[in-house]
This record gives sequence, structure tokens and C-alpha cells, in this order.
Amino acid sequence: MTKEEIKTRNLDTLAKHQKKLCREPELRQLFFELTLKCNEHCFHCGSSCAGDLPHGLPMDTYKEVIDEVAAKYQKKPLIAVTGGEPLLYPDFFPLMEYVRDKGFRWGMTSNGTLITKEVARHLKEAGMKSISLSIDGLPETHDRYRGLKSAYELGMRGIQNLVDLECFNVMVTTVVNHENIRELDALFEIFDKMDINEWRLTGLEPIGRALDRPEMLLTPEDNRRLMEFILEKRAQKLPVEYSCCHFLGLKYEAEVRDWYFLCNAGIYVAGILVNGDVCSCLDIPHNEKTIQGNIHETPFTEIWENRFEIFRTPLSERNSTCAACPEAKWCRGGAYHSWDYEADRPKVCMKGILFD
Repeated sequence: MTKEEIKTRNLDTLAKHQKKLCREPELRQLFFELTLKCNEHCFHCGSSCAGDLPHGLPMDTYKEVIDEVAAKYQKKPLIAVTGGEPLLYPDFFPLMEYVRDKGFRWGMTSNGTLITKEVARHLKEAGMKSISLSIDGLPETHDRYRGLKSAYELGMRGIQNLVDLECFNVMVTTVVNHENIRELDALFEIFDKMDINEWRLTGLEPIGRALDRPEMLLTPEDNRRLMEFILEKRAQKLPVEYSCCHFLGLKYEAEVRDWYFLCNAGIYVAGILVNGDVCSCLDIPHNEKTIQGNIHETPFTEIWENRFEIFRTPLSERNSTCAACPEAKWCRGGAYHSWDYEADRPKVCMKGILFD
């Protein structure tokens, strides 16, 4: 069989499996949006954090959710904490120690600026297994994007403090845009000398604050350049990969990342927002279609098991162009975070860019 035939067979198998997951979802990741407060002001923030925004739910409420999930499911999901900057949540360490003591694995996303050696040791003691930290360019670029002087220096210090303990899966994430794509080679030289587990690249998406900066979005040529950059580094057996976003076509699927496209929203992933609203991936726009309930009104596990219909039916069925596309059985309309829920169409589609 040719590589294209093998990929086609694998994608067909995955499409069948996804149909089964829509009938029988499996909670593998549960996100807690612990706070909207952040010490950075990133121009591309998907959460649109701004101003004097609140912390999340009281610690006892999160504990109740943890107890509920532990009692309901024998196979415990990974608890993923995010924000804002999750380390700003007042009860961060007592909460995560409770998560650990209940037998859950947990990880978080962070800008890294608050991770001193002492904080890194405390994260180890609290049982953290994995972390995604953001570096979006060389020092001047990163600081400008993040709206914080010394953000690069502090973030890199945080990464090194974690690496030094040799007990975490440390992933560095870079949001690639039309400007910083030219710095990828220089960033690679830096990260290649550090003992990180993975460097994940994702394109700037037309969501959150990035909607105000359309000139920073990747052009078709930028997207092709990004794929070729990742292919080149992976050919050298280096831990660089593209994010989970978007179906990429047969040339790039299972080449720039280890797996085939599958949007996990609502079939593997759920999230609880700072106000108790239940959604899926926290990057997905929050609206009456994507919010599935609130834990103050309905138990989380009841919402997970009985709602999420929009996430368990193909987005492609909501748009005639998508429905008629030959790749619809594999793409299903694309990623939920980049869907236009008012116009019912994808904001990002790689057809015509990465494949015909």
C-alpha cells in the first residue's frame, strides 16, 4: 500500500471510531478555568482577559466536582488547570494537593513568569505531571506580545526551573503569527539546547483578542512554511509538532504531529469556566450554543452525560459547503474553537491552502 492509501484507511477507521465516541463519550480531560486574572496582557489571548476580572469558583466547589467525578468514573480524567494565570488563584496549591490526594493526574498551562525554584518544587510536591508554557518569540518580540517587560526572561527562567527537577513533562507552546514566523529557526536553536519534552507550534487563530489584529494572522504561504518547518525538524527526530488544530490533508496528517486530526471537544474534553458554566475546550467561544449548563444548577457529570449534543454531531452538517466536501468524513467541519457559530461556517479551513 502507498502512504496515501494507508493514511486513507487510518482516517476512515478514526472516522468510525469518532462516531462511536459521539454515542459513548469518554471524559479524558477536565479543564478548570481557575481565574481570569493574569500578570500578562497578550494581544492574542483566547480568553480576552482584561481589566479587574474575577478568580474562579471557591475551592470547596472544585473539591465537590472532584469528588463527584471520582465517584462516577473508575478511569479518572486528567485535571487541566488554566486561566488567566492559574498560579494567581489564591488556593492553587491546597486545591491541587487535594486533586493529587484523590488520585487524579493533573497538569496546567502557564506563562511561566511566576515559577521560581521554590514554586517549581512545590509543583512537584503537589503532584503536577505536565505543563505547557508559552514562549512566542525572541526577547523583544515575546515581551511586546505579552505586554510585560522581562516576560521572556522570567518565562525562560520558569521553564529551566521545571526542567532542572527532571520530573515533569515540559511542553513549550508557541503561537505562530505572520510576524514571528521568521523567528522560528532562532527559537529552535534555543529550545534544542534545553531538555524540554516537546515544542508545540500552533497558528494564531481568529478568536479572542486576535480578532482585533487580522494583519497578524497567518497567510496561506505562512501556513505552508510552518508545515515545512515542522517536517524538517521532525525528520531530524526532534520533538517539534503542530497542535491539535485543523485537518491538514493527506500530505501533512500524521507527519507534523503523531496523530490524525480529531477535535476532542465534547467527546474527550470538558471544561468548567470561572462562573461554573460547563463547556468543552476553553478556547471555544462561549455562547448559548456552546455552554451546556452550570454546575450551580446541575451536577457536572449529569451535564457531561446528557448534553453536549452540538459537540457530538458533525459541524459539517450545519454548513452545505462543508457537508459536500469529500474530506468532511475526516474533518467533520474542523475544530470547534474556530467555528463561526453565528454564520455556521469554519473560520479556518486548510482546504485550498495545504491540500486541494
